[in-house]
Amino acid sequence: MAINRFRQLPSSMNWLSLFLIFQIINFLSNPVPAQAHSYSASYTNLTMSENKTELVFTLDTLSILELIPDIDHNKNWVLENSEIKKEKHHLEELITEGLTLDKNNQEQTPTIKKMEIVKKENKEFVSIHMIFPKFSPGQTISFNDGFYFNDSATNYVDLISISYLGQKSEAVLQGKDRTWTILLTEVQQEQGSEQAITQQHTEASQAEKTQPSQAAASTSWFSFFKLGMLHILTGYDHLLFLFALLFRKQTLKQYLAIITSFTIAHSITLSLAVLGWVSLPSKFVEAVIAFSICYVAVENIFRKEIKHRWSITFLFGLIHGLGFASILREMAIPKSHLAAALINFNVGIEFIQLLIVLLLLPVLTVIQKQNFYGKTVQIGSIMITSLGAFWLVQRLFF
Repeated sequence: MAINRFRQLPSSMNWLSLFLIFQIINFLSNPVPAQAHSYSASYTNLTMSENKTELVFTLDTLSILELIPDIDHNKNWVLENSEIKKEKHHLEELITEGLTLDKNNQEQTPTIKKMEIVKKENKEFVSIHMIFPKFSPGQTISFNDGFYFNDSATNYVDLISISYLGQKSEAVLQGKDRTWTILLTEVQQEQGSEQAITQQHTEASQAEKTQPSQAAASTSWFSFFKLGMLHILTGYDHLLFLFALLFRKQTLKQYLAIITSFTIAHSITLSLAVLGWVSLPSKFVEAVIAFSICYVAVENIFRKEIKHRWSITFLFGLIHGLGFASILREMAIPKSHLAAALINFNVGIEFIQLLIVLLLLPVLTVIQKQNFYGKTVQIGSIMITSLGAFWLVQRLFF
């Protein structure tokens, strides 16, 4: 009897399988250290007219609370207008030290006109309105964003929209690429193109400045490609949904159908949402994404056989696509540049998704051959369901 019981205990390979599954789920539920939140987005709108230059910088309130802990007087982790008013001086210092706008390598001094709390996609941001002197053709302008530059725990991105005498362009500052430089030229209406107005380039360091002859194309495709990669890597709910879909043993044909349907579905709604043709409340979208995780994980526990999973994946994938779209929608990208930005952003998402699948499937294939695999699926799916349920309650009621 003792020998039979001993044989029923999991081998070292079984324990390794469980360990790997738990580590994946633990990473998705605890993605970053507690010192900073995993993802911080800001929006910069730079408008240059004949008389003045206006810069509106919008940063999420959680970042403000992290960067100026003493601003939260009542310690409730909610930034209020009264606290902004009391700590106006510290906020001005934070903004003017974190952001610089140079003209021909000379830093310009702004006049801060207004600071207010605004809502974007059901999240609160602080919006700072600044006025700079006007700029003229022939001048080189450099904008630098130094927020979170030395904090590797935070994936920070600044989405920039620039308008010069009615013409618009976009840029994405992230990672070490924190400087955006343009050379202003005369407006040439007959060309009708962005390149006739500005030449721009994002730098790989804060210190370097771009020479006008080195300026690149107006909208950097690689910036949006990197933004797509960052967005999926910090979208832990999307990653957990994908992991739950692949967790149960299926045929290669079924796996390919799942991945393809998810890709097609979220690409459709991502495009429609960014184009402004489809819009749903962000609270509803985020809640359904959490529910999709629970649904698939419960299916892993109770279904004896997984069939036609690609169909439910497609339906939930449509909602996940709306979640992907939020960050691009806030940029208000002109239609002339939207196609390139949208395609490159989506390619970045797909690249990381495919890479994760290629890394994950061999590991799952090994685990699926183990005797303890059934128990691993049960325990792992219970953990996934619990995390999805936590996110669902949080997004519905808090």
